[in-house]
Amino acid sequence: MTARDIKPLKLIAFDAEDLAILAAHLQDAVVKVSEITFLKAERRFALVLNRFDWADALGPGPKSRLRGFVRRQTGLRFEHVGNVKLAGIDRTDSKQILSLLTLQFEPGSEPPEGRIILNFAGGGMIRLDVDCVEAEMRDLGAAWQTLSKPSHPDGRPDDAPDDGTV
Repeated sequence: MTARDIKPLKLIAFDAEDLAILAAHLQDAVVKVSEITFLKAERRFALVLNRFDWADALGPGPKSRLRGFVRRQTGLRFEHVGNVKLAGIDRTDSKQILSLLTLQFEPGSEPPEGRIILNFAGGGMIRLDVDCVEAEMRDLGAAWQTLSKPSHPDGRPDDAPDDGTV
């Protein structure tokens, strides 16, 4: 059995520590602006991303360009969202592709309320004002190979820059 055969990943977050785990799995996920939505009446913010499977890329065994790496289609939703603010993102450009760097929680003045921040490469940001942390990340089943993996200027060795496959 290979990492590509593993059941789809499903994670739920109820606090900042849980969000950090989601962030690790979602680092370098790419999303089209058209795949981002705020369902105000339901107080839900959701997006469909194509995440780079870091667990597969960093797993045991030698990696080769012939074997490639894996991206997986993943849904991400946040509940109890009262307001959404965007910065550095053009909502009118539905084909714009964003690359998620991380997400984090900033506690508010009256816990458990606060803000969940999604930071994207190039300075884009989405801020969710939430009553509490409740998030779910779920692989939607689609997975495919890519020959490159994301590169980072932080000194980690990488084989090649990401091909941006969406």
